[in-house]
Amino acid sequence: MDNYDIYLPKVTFEAIPIKNLVSSQEYQRDISNAHVQKAAENFDLYQINPVKVSRRNGINYVFNGQHTIEIVALVSGSRETPVWCMVYEDLIYEHEADIFANQGKFVKPLQAIEIFQANIEANNETQLTIKALVESYGLSISATKAPGTICAVSTLEKIFTTYNYHVLDRTIKLIAGTWEDDYNSFAANILRAVAKLIVVYKNELNDDVFKEKLGDISIKQLVRTAKERRPGTMGVAEAMVIEYNGKKKTSQYRLSIQKLYAKDNNDYEENENTYEPNDNIVDMIDAIE
Repeated sequence: MDNYDIYLPKVTFEAIPIKNLVSSQEYQRDISNAHVQKAAENFDLYQINPVKVSRRNGINYVFNGQHTIEIVALVSGSRETPVWCMVYEDLIYEHEADIFANQGKFVKPLQAIEIFQANIEANNETQLTIKALVESYGLSISATKAPGTICAVSTLEKIFTTYNYHVLDRTIKLIAGTWEDDYNSFAANILRAVAKLIVVYKNELNDDVFKEKLGDISIKQLVRTAKERRPGTMGVAEAMVIEYNGKKKTSQYRLSIQKLYAKDNNDYEENENTYEPNDNIVDMIDAIE
């Protein structure tokens, strides 16, 4: 007869008050107060994992979950608050350190597209809205690069949450209308750069001029030009402004590169959490749900 007990750790589950838990062993990382604060602001009871505790000499040493107990303490306002703990009675200090060091070694992290799809299944509004917006342009969100697809899903979410619906809408519209079926145009740096131009220049940026001037240059050439100037999104944004301006210094549509770096343009003026999807988007969200 098979002995399945060998696959079960020898633990008990106990609700232990936080004040009776000891953390910050030498092998652990320092507590990140910023992480604790952010998690507390977005507290969800169903996201809490059991704290792993090694009971040695009657003392409850936390070897996995030190941030969890600090988050619960902050949200509840008391270290009297209990948390569920998996209590190990047979560990020594060195074994605890080994478990801590290797706990994520064989864990496969979720990809951005997997998290996005899970949020769709959960009917979360942000992801439903982004999906409907992308599909309104005849595009789709995918893990695989292909014509008509966008893979940079975390960038779509970042633009949506950092700026707003309208910035993401105009970003996708400009890229789709400028480079059509070149799926490289929806790379993260391109998306971020176009969004940056929209946020900085607002109505100074003429969409028709953008499509005309930038449509004459391939994404590969644009990226090469960007690398010659500076790395990352700002290099791409600069390259776009250069192509947009062209060689005629008297053009009424010229944009100032210096404005890209103006301090006033670091923050977007509108409420980043508001958006007003059109009727077609609302219908598409309803259909997805």
